[in-house]
Amino acid sequence: MQKKCLNSKIALNIHKNENQLKYKISTIQPKKIYIKKGTKKFTKVILAFFSAGLSTFAILYCVQPILPLFSKTFHISPAQSSLSLSSATSMMAIGMLFTGPLSDRLGRKNIMFSSLFLAAVCTILCSIMNSWQAVIIMRSITGLALSGVIAVSMTYLSEEIDPNFLALAMGLYISGNTIGGCLGRFITSILSSYFSWDIALRVIGFSALISSCFFLYLLPRSSNFKSSSLNIKKLLCEFLFQCKNPVLSKLFIMGFIMMGSFVTLFNYVGYRLMISPFFVSPATIGFLSFLYLIGVYSSPKAGILTEKYNKGIILIGALCLMICGLILTLFSELVIIFFGLMVFAGGFFAAHSIASSWIGHQAINSSKAQISSLYLFFYYLGSSVFGTCGGFFWYLGGWNSISLLIISTLLIGIILAIKLNNIET
Repeated sequence: MQKKCLNSKIALNIHKNENQLKYKISTIQPKKIYIKKGTKKFTKVILAFFSAGLSTFAILYCVQPILPLFSKTFHISPAQSSLSLSSATSMMAIGMLFTGPLSDRLGRKNIMFSSLFLAAVCTILCSIMNSWQAVIIMRSITGLALSGVIAVSMTYLSEEIDPNFLALAMGLYISGNTIGGCLGRFITSILSSYFSWDIALRVIGFSALISSCFFLYLLPRSSNFKSSSLNIKKLLCEFLFQCKNPVLSKLFIMGFIMMGSFVTLFNYVGYRLMISPFFVSPATIGFLSFLYLIGVYSSPKAGILTEKYNKGIILIGALCLMICGLILTLFSELVIIFFGLMVFAGGFFAAHSIASSWIGHQAINSSKAQISSLYLFFYYLGSSVFGTCGGFFWYLGGWNSISLLIISTLLIGIILAIKLNNIET
């Protein structure tokens, strides 16, 4: 009888201790509060990130249409002139490895606002530089600053937005990126034609400055962010650890493939259209950037589809759409080629939206910033590597060789997407 009572007391104490432990855990780890679709906060987040994405990519690509003006003004070669863009993108890719993890320490909103503000100021300063070396330095700092916006944006969204609506939010953010890239090219092209390149950069810079203040005012502070210390050795170990993850490693390669294919196609399609039998003028080719606007539709649409269907299947479909668009560019009719480019761009932005949201779902706790940074690093690395390799293939066999390179690369992407789908299911 005494033994039975003793056992009952022990069981009661164990049960009591379990309840106390559960209570302590619940107080230590409070329940995450996500921002849901249809709320005022969700609208503010979307508007803030849309404006930030628009300004970021307007700043990044605004110099592309004025490269010939740089050559004329500073008496430099086209290759040297292109450094105004490549210096920014290369520094941005490197910076994204560190600005994301830095936000783990300083906070998401602080890093994003400071980065956008600094990039806007650097763009204004770039417009008053008198030497080409000074322009390149300012563009390099601009790219480094922009890395703070691009790397941390995905992290903030994956932390704060309800997972059920993350793909939609990511798609709308990418839409702002798309419009920004188009507007940046278009505005500088028009203003530099009527005024000068420095006036064009000044307008872009001041617009981005206003946008940064708008972003600071609208964006809600992080609710699910937890500050952590910055340890370089630990950071490098985590980078290696994430690269060994079977899902993340495939998504990193997917970003490399998608962006590399996209940049290669649009880098060299202009060369094809300027020669026989088309002889399209450079001014007309400049309007091809407006085809990117299809991403305003395809990015959020892909996000909506992933809420209803398996995201792996939608990703495979988007990659197949890119291949179909590329095949259409092999025809000799301009209308069919333009339609093919639009289909290709639509598939690309849909695929990028899905991969971005997939990265957000895979990221957990303190690894969110590192994972986002690594994905974007590989994403922009693909742009640099394929952009260079594309020139070699163009030299070997023109557009047919370029097409073969891109199709082969996208087929590898489809194989990876199938493997991702099998892992998830």
